Amino acid sequence: MARAKPLAELLEECIGPAFAAQGFASTDILGAWPEIVGERLSRYCQPSKLEWPRRRQRDEEGRSEPGTLVVRVEGVFALELQHLAPVVIQRINAHYGWACVGRIVLRQGRVDRIGRRPAPPVIDPVRRGEVALAVGTIEHDALRDALDRLGTAIVATTHKR
Repeated sequence: MARAKPLAELLEECIGPAFAAQGFASTDILGAWPEIVGERLSRYCQPSKLEWPRRRQRDEEGRSEPGTLVVRVEGVFALELQHLAPVVIQRINAHYGWACVGRIVLRQGRVDRIGRRPAPPVIDPVRRGEVALAVGTIEHDALRDALDRLGTAIVATTHKR
């Protein structure tokens, strides 16, 4: 009987080659990114690739030259990340246990927020009650539920304005 594999092993097999093409040795940089830069900053930036020097030169102790981490960052958070770059480099290198990143290059652009859902809108209980009262007389269950969801969504978006 085959043993159950951890999901991390399967993911490494599936997307590992794509990460290797971008210069990452493993896929854990994205998973560890919030720990490295902090939750707040990780919402607005993410690593996109790690560029290694064309010619591998070694220093007198035999270590190779560190790479350049390209980070996609949104708007004004580029300034904050630029200011924190030495700390971020130090944290990345500490995470991996060796000096793999020597500098950070920032590219402004949209950051994918996969798996990050926005907080649900706050709905006024009085308005929510009005919606429930308005759809309460509808006999067809599926139609009543659909209209209830629609009314709640309208109340939530109207409340934002």
